[in-house]
Amino acid sequence: MDPVRNPFAPGAGTPPPELAGRTVLLGQARTALARVAQGKSAKSLMLIGLRGVGKTVLLNRIQQIAEEMGYKARMLEAHEDKKLPELLLPVLRSILLALNASKNVNEKVKRSLRVLKSFASSIKLKHGDFEIGLGLDPEKGTADSGDLETDLPELLLAVAEAAASRKTSVALLIDELQYLSETELSALIMGIHKIGQRQLPLVLMGAGLPQLVGNTGRSKSYAERLFDFPVLGPLSADDARSAITEPITREGERIAKGAVNGIIAATKGYPYFLQEWAYSCWNEAEKSPISLADLDAATPKILNKLDESFFRVRFDRLTPNEKRYLRAMAELGPGPHRSGAIADLLGLKVQGVAPVRSSLMRKGMIYSQQHGETDFTVPLFDAFLKRRLPKFDAEMS
Repeated sequence: MDPVRNPFAPGAGTPPPELAGRTVLLGQARTALARVAQGKSAKSLMLIGLRGVGKTVLLNRIQQIAEEMGYKARMLEAHEDKKLPELLLPVLRSILLALNASKNVNEKVKRSLRVLKSFASSIKLKHGDFEIGLGLDPEKGTADSGDLETDLPELLLAVAEAAASRKTSVALLIDELQYLSETELSALIMGIHKIGQRQLPLVLMGAGLPQLVGNTGRSKSYAERLFDFPVLGPLSADDARSAITEPITREGERIAKGAVNGIIAATKGYPYFLQEWAYSCWNEAEKSPISLADLDAATPKILNKLDESFFRVRFDRLTPNEKRYLRAMAELGPGPHRSGAIADLLGLKVQGVAPVRSSLMRKGMIYSQQHGETDFTVPLFDAFLKRRLPKFDAEMS
């Protein structure tokens, strides 16, 4: 079948042709954005889920909804090697300069730019000074103490006040929030708390791996009153079927029921993998309908592609001991697994493998939903490990 007409779009954060199973959540986001824009209180959303469930896709869609409502909306991604202030500075500068673009002078906006300059001056950046521009002096005594939990809330409050003065709203969308330190997450939560208390038009929407729920609770006990934490999992069988069949039908083509069921079984309903399998099955088929034989022929190619890209980029970041720890988890079968069971298989005490487990959690490879339990953050990673390391080697260096 013509690959140019292939409707599927596997990729990191690439919107699928059919956003199945997420209507309720998007409606929740739309309601929260509408309430904040009207000066009413609303819980922000923190999307929780494993890799490949579509968190980034949904954040992008929420950004589009916010922009359609007139928000100044910006999206950024947290990661291990960059501090939160460095990520926020260019984003907040962009928002404030957009608010400042009007011909009418606005003291609230000017003040927020001065506060931004104070904040930038108080932190140490890896890549030199951050230039605010406009020839403004810092707002002395505000957001310049060097204490992030004091300064960031003051900065966010100034941005929210500037937005209110322009009769508009601001949406910050932050992906991969699990990479923030406890102090960074605490400062962010404190800022959103202060803004909510004053019912100012700034909202935070975020996404992260399952450990984000515990991280926010440890950072600030009142976080559960500020945020809803909808959990995104694999699609139901009906939603997965729609995600596969609807785009094909819109192209005037068909897919056999056996092939649909086979794709759902192979992917376990995870949205990213549904896209990969459906995309490759379309390209494998010579004509419509896409058949079970097409699926059987495409699957080895799909697994090879995933092994050399999606899985490998994560595997190559691991130390030998981290690989052994994960391979032990795969050896135990479907998770979650007790930390003690993993340590036993490795022939060590739980305390002996605790540093490796902690490192894997920081890298976002595993998570613990309950104390003493461990599971993969990447669906199907256990099967990949068995393909990549067929022989289990328990000896850790």
